[in-house]
Amino acid sequence: MIVHLLKCFGTVPGGGNAALVVENGGSSETARQAFARERQVSACVFIDRQADGGIVLDYFYPHTRSPLCLHATLAAAHVLLTAPGATATLTVSTAMRGQALQLVRRAEGLFIGLTSQPAPAVMLEKYVPSELMGQHMHLLSPPVIASVGSPKLLLEVADRTTLRALRPNLELIADWSALHQVSGCYVYCRTGESEYEGRNFNHRDPALEDSATGVAAGALAAHLQQSLRLHQGHVTQQPCLIEVQYSADAIWVGGMVQRST
Repeated sequence: MIVHLLKCFGTVPGGGNAALVVENGGSSETARQAFARERQVSACVFIDRQADGGIVLDYFYPHTRSPLCLHATLAAAHVLLTAPGATATLTVSTAMRGQALQLVRRAEGLFIGLTSQPAPAVMLEKYVPSELMGQHMHLLSPPVIASVGSPKLLLEVADRTTLRALRPNLELIADWSALHQVSGCYVYCRTGESEYEGRNFNHRDPALEDSATGVAAGALAAHLQQSLRLHQGHVTQQPCLIEVQYSADAIWVGGMVQRST
């Protein structure tokens, strides 16, 4: 088994959201979940090479298996596309849902190509955002659930001050998300022309808040139908930037990847 530790989407040397990429880790789902729980890195992705030459990515957080994790996918893309003799493009699929992902190495960096996916049809009563956030919420737009493979409840607030001060009810978010098959809440604000900042709430432990959430960036671009730059990680002291290029045919999510020692 070969394990790579990488930091993704970081804006400073050594910064970013950590992911473990595991090659030749041919173990059971139970063993993989135990590995992710023991390592306590925000995400682990196992690269499974198929007999027909295909590559499948299998994602695990410390607390659960996931259908998709884009910062872990970006880490896997770095391993796969920067190896000696590697091509500049590669198509892979996800283990849980068989979703096709395009991995591309460009002059400006690594990108993941994917498309919008069906999101759960959930009745979002007016009181739900306030209950989940543990305070009265004044939203600038109606709440919406959007997905590029891992559905997010998107909540738009007025500004950075509001966003950074949030202390939500993480237990309730976890329970609500499990009930409705949604991967937590993503709260965001607009900070400039095609510039946004956001925070992801998908863990019961506040110390596990994501520093960068690629699936949320993709979902937000799909919802807004525009390209964007999404800043995240101020609260976790790991500043990150996610670049999303949007078109009707594909959504490309990319950013910085650094190997960690």
